[in-house]
Amino acid sequence: MTQKVEGITSTDELDKAQASALKQGTSVANYSEWSQILKELDESGIKSTGSFSGDKAKMQEVQTAVKEYVAKVQKEQAAQQQQEPHKVEDSAKTDREQQLKATVVNGTSSMIMADYMKYYHLG
Repeated sequence: MTQKVEGITSTDELDKAQASALKQGTSVANYSEWSQILKELDESGIKSTGSFSGDKAKMQEVQTAVKEYVAKVQKEQAAQQQQEPHKVEDSAKTDREQQLKATVVNGTSSMIMADYMKYYHLG
C-alpha cells in the first residue's frame, strides 16, 4: 500500500516521510523516482514544488530546456565549423599576398643594393 504525501521539498523530508510510512506498513508513492527528482532539482539549484506531480513536471521542463540549449549550442558549433574553412582560406590568401610583397621587397632591395654597389665602385 502506498501513501500520498504533499509538502515535501527536500530529500531529507522525503526520507523522513518514507520512514514514517514504513513504520505504518506502507510507503510513499513514487518514493524512488521522487527522491531522484528532488536530488536533481537540488543539484540544479531549483526549488521543489512540494508535490511529486509538480516536481516531476518541473523536472521535465528542465530537461526540455537543457535539450533545447544543447541543440542550440550544437547548431552554433556547426555554423562556426562551416565558417572556419573560409577563415583558413582567407588566411592562405593573406599569406600568399604577404609572400608576394616580401618577394617584391627583397627583389627591390637587392636591385637597390646592386645599383649602390655599382655606383660606389665606379666612384
